[in-house]
Amino acid sequence: MTNEVAERAANPVAKFSAFMDKFKTQMNLALPKHLTADRMARLAVTQFSNTPKLQECEPISIAASIMTASTLGLEPGVNGQGYLVPYYNNKKRVMQCQFIPGWKGLVDIANRSGRCTVWTGAVFKGDQFDFNLGDKPFIQHRPGDEDRIEFLTHVYAVGRVNGSEWPVIEVWTMPKVLRHRDAYNKVGQAHYSFRDVEMYARKVPLLQVLKYMPASIELSNAITVSHAAEQNRNVIIDGNFVTVNDNDGPDDGAPEATELPEMSATDFNKKKAGWKSTVEGGIKTVNDLIATIETKDRLTNDQKVEIASWAVTSGAQA
Repeated sequence: MTNEVAERAANPVAKFSAFMDKFKTQMNLALPKHLTADRMARLAVTQFSNTPKLQECEPISIAASIMTASTLGLEPGVNGQGYLVPYYNNKKRVMQCQFIPGWKGLVDIANRSGRCTVWTGAVFKGDQFDFNLGDKPFIQHRPGDEDRIEFLTHVYAVGRVNGSEWPVIEVWTMPKVLRHRDAYNKVGQAHYSFRDVEMYARKVPLLQVLKYMPASIELSNAITVSHAAEQNRNVIIDGNFVTVNDNDGPDDGAPEATELPEMSATDFNKKKAGWKSTVEGGIKTVNDLIATIETKDRLTNDQKVEIASWAVTSGAQA
């Protein structure tokens, strides 16, 4: 029995699964009716087990990404709704996770409101494709047999507000999409567009069309999350409020700032009662508290996990 316990402790997937179980109460507070905390936790564990790079990420960053997805009502890794993307934080020298909505997730959120419909398409060499802008915009697209990514020529998005006479359309050529990507890409070859060109390309014109659609809180938050991801910035959604923070960009060879000292177990235990009361009293969120502490001292992963568990306790008491 002792060996079995030791094996489970050494198994990163089992350890992460236990970690996510602690967040189910907090997820239930953020989830829309069509999702459950059990399902979101299972999706997170599935992504974690299937993506070796995620297993190198700080668990708290994965949990934060799952909470972002939960708040938006999107399921990471399911039908292109959204993705858990690992990236390396050069300044902190750790792997972290970021949730990025896919184009299908954005379409789902917009259509979910019932006030508009949106769609996006990809045009390949050999397709019959015609469009017009101006006061009578239209798109006509009859796909052919080609679907290899190297023959992708255009991407487009269409949005129609209920009761409106004309649709809102946006058509981009692939060279224009790639110029856009290169202008805003802050992570080089690690950018997800290099792995999934069509997913990224279809989302670019879609985001332009969504500017003209009726904006629900969910849709506004999803657009903010998507734009932040393109600029290598992370997002914290707390109720209806969205906070966008700068991630540390790629190492440019500049001298490193003096690294913060790691908080000792003794200091952490002395201060944790006061910190815990700020979370349980609703004065600070878990992420805000961690950010405040790390302006002076660097927390260990275990310390972050303990702080994250306070939010679960607070949610259970509420």
